[in-house]
Amino acid sequence: MLISKRLFTFLLLFLRLSILAHAQQQRGFVSIDCGAPENFEYTDGNIKYSSDGTYINTGVNRNISSEYNYPKNPTLPQPLSDLRSFPEGKRNCYSIKTPIRNSLHLIRASFLYGNYDGENKLPEFDLYVDVNFWSSVTFRNASVQLLMEIISLKVSEEINVCLVNKGLGIPFISALELRPIIYGPVYATKSSASLLLFKRWDIASVNGSGRYEDDVYDRIWSPYSSSSWEILETSSAINDDKNGYKAPFEVIRTAARPKNESAALEFSWESNDPNFKFYVYLYFAEVEKLQKKQRRKFNISWNGSPLFGPFSPLYLQATTVSNSKSLVGNKHQISISRTADSTLPPILNAVEIYVVRELDAIPTFEQDVDAIMNIKVTYGIQRNWVGDPCEPKDYIWDGLGCNYSNSPPLIISLNLSSSSLSGAIAPAISNLLLLKSLDLSNNSLTGPIPQFMEDFKSLKVLNLKGNHLSGFVPDNLLERSRAGLVSLSVDDQNICGSSTCKKKNIAVPIAVSISSVLVLLIALALVRKLRRKKASDKEIEKANKGGGTIASKKWQYSYEEILEITKNFEVVIGKGGFGIVYRGELKDRNQVAVKMLSPSSSQGPRQFQTEAELLMTVHHRNLVSFIGYCDDDNKMALIYEYMANGNLKNYLSDKNSNILTWQKRLEIAIDAGQGLEYLHHGCKPPIIHRDVKTANILLNENLEAKIADFGLSKVFKNDNTNSESEVMGTTGYLDPLYYKSRKLNEKSDIYSFGIVILELITGQPAVIKGEESEHITAWVTDELKRGDFSRIVDPRLEGKFSASSMEKALGIAVACCASPSTHRPSLNFVVQELKHCLEVEFPSHCDRFEMVPRQVYKEMYSSSEPYSYDTDSFTSPFAG
Repeated sequence: MLISKRLFTFLLLFLRLSILAHAQQQRGFVSIDCGAPENFEYTDGNIKYSSDGTYINTGVNRNISSEYNYPKNPTLPQPLSDLRSFPEGKRNCYSIKTPIRNSLHLIRASFLYGNYDGENKLPEFDLYVDVNFWSSVTFRNASVQLLMEIISLKVSEEINVCLVNKGLGIPFISALELRPIIYGPVYATKSSASLLLFKRWDIASVNGSGRYEDDVYDRIWSPYSSSSWEILETSSAINDDKNGYKAPFEVIRTAARPKNESAALEFSWESNDPNFKFYVYLYFAEVEKLQKKQRRKFNISWNGSPLFGPFSPLYLQATTVSNSKSLVGNKHQISISRTADSTLPPILNAVEIYVVRELDAIPTFEQDVDAIMNIKVTYGIQRNWVGDPCEPKDYIWDGLGCNYSNSPPLIISLNLSSSSLSGAIAPAISNLLLLKSLDLSNNSLTGPIPQFMEDFKSLKVLNLKGNHLSGFVPDNLLERSRAGLVSLSVDDQNICGSSTCKKKNIAVPIAVSISSVLVLLIALALVRKLRRKKASDKEIEKANKGGGTIASKKWQYSYEEILEITKNFEVVIGKGGFGIVYRGELKDRNQVAVKMLSPSSSQGPRQFQTEAELLMTVHHRNLVSFIGYCDDDNKMALIYEYMANGNLKNYLSDKNSNILTWQKRLEIAIDAGQGLEYLHHGCKPPIIHRDVKTANILLNENLEAKIADFGLSKVFKNDNTNSESEVMGTTGYLDPLYYKSRKLNEKSDIYSFGIVILELITGQPAVIKGEESEHITAWVTDELKRGDFSRIVDPRLEGKFSASSMEKALGIAVACCASPSTHRPSLNFVVQELKHCLEVEFPSHCDRFEMVPRQVYKEMYSSSEPYSYDTDSFTSPFAG
């Protein structure tokens, strides 16, 4: 049959869109058929599955019994026809690299026993995600297809899903799937918890259980209905652009309403554990086109207590609402009741219910994990060393001992006796600085006893007997052994110290050493002199190119000194993309902040080097002072002055009981602006920060602000550079024009600084979370259009500000976020205007700022566009 050209074009377009949608859906998906033949790949229901050999090296592949398999069970999903069982070892783990980091992930594990072992004994075992308990796995019968889902935040590049044998049968798994959740801030409770799926219902479903191609999270929806409900449906498209929960069309296009129009729409569930904490996500979309006098408006309550409302769903617009505090109890009932002024009964399209799973365990100290993994690879150790070394405590790695008195756990003993080790003693052992016991006896180790053995200050037991080691025991270690401080076991040929065994041959080595040292000192002096002659420009440029090592050594600290400064990382004061920040104390009693580079960091050595070398060359009272750095093998750290009041983001949070006055907010804005102004105009070449945000503005004990975190900073050769570069920044603060064009200049920092000023004025975060996430610029625009200026100002200020000062500051913020970027003022102009805001209301508090007469600086910066409340000139709030 012939088709028209127009229809053909339509079909072709539809096919391309379908392929594109499928490609987007698959982005970041990991779909594993556990137990499938090696290198086997196939597509099942438009999901591409692969075998599990690259994710695990333990266990055996098995097929379920024929009575549960094809062809007797023709509807059986292919991933469930085989499985991998784990008869050996207490804990076996899948290690999966996460394609999209710093994101929530939906993790789904599937199980079908199917009498695969011919024993007809249903096993019971436990499931863990990394170091935290997920759930116990139990079965009603051999034919049950058990699906378990959890939503977990993962900031590192690897997720470990572990099966634990607790003596009630051999663990197994049929399929394992990861789905990144990347469309906006959704499923949010708190960072110290995961969400375990309890129920997911497609209300008033017309399809039965469903798994839909347009579900970007690949969820599985179960039908749910009631005889007291009737179904509403539409075939029109439903807009979910602003709803990150992204319900598939087949789910959101149908809704239920009570047949009795005056009745409430209700559903309920029960919990076996009264301590379970529940979060409920309710999906709404109006599927009926209402007449002018019709209104659908309702309230939502839980067990008679109000949750939301009044609420009116928008026509063909998806919205999801959730409780802000967890629901606790045995019995739960959600009631959706029409309001008195509503002409129509309530509706509901879909529901998800999750149980909070607290993250009680803490992973082993990252440096210790890196060291033990290096040792595993170096020696090719075949033990079942998978998952975290020290957690869960009941399943610690064989041969390890851990200390849990500190946070995180630390490895304090290593026993690799009779483990068929060969070669030299692994240098990675030196990174386990808190070892109390080390047993490498009865192996085939060769080479010298390393000098680093005497660096283990806590070492109590060292056993090196039964190897082929040469050389002698380091002197300090031998002295500690003779003093009874260390139990030392070595072979006879290694019994004496190096100094007592080599006295006859000491003269020549000393002479050579002295000569070497003199040559080295002369060389260092010449290099240092040459470096002083070079402009700092080249040093900064080098930092941005990556590669090389940090030029200056006068700032350098050893890793052992870092441990001493932080008291073995005792106090955590923050965490960011770089890693964890610890409080420390120098020998002169001055407090410092120590930022450790995490191996799983979203930043890395290049950003580490950029920040360290940049801070060695720039100095300003509104930039955080740089104390030093550690670049000791693979241990990297940056040391800064300690800022007692933390970052501005936390200080502005409604969880902080200390309220910043309007005067202080203006002073903080001026401080931060001066720091940025120095980077833009005081540095030659100029520097663009690229990550200006409240979390990177730190406050000292006097609430004076300083800019921090220069790992993403970019150096330019001249002020007029409009360079194309890799897009860097933080959602909510990232200049959308920079994001789209990839053209970076100082105006990108000015946009971000405008967002900071808006946060100071409103007390709201850059991205405001609620029923739907909203950018602060969109929220301010909506409030201004209503004509009520007071609704914008942080209510915690309680009206204690001058309207003229506040309005002027708001005008500055709006100008900073203007589009096109040429309409944004320079930072010099912004800072002077902020100072004038302070002068208008608090003239006696301007002493610490250099004030320029307003007319003078307006003439100086006359090229800057005048600012106003033209919020229509705001750039699009979300990049992309």
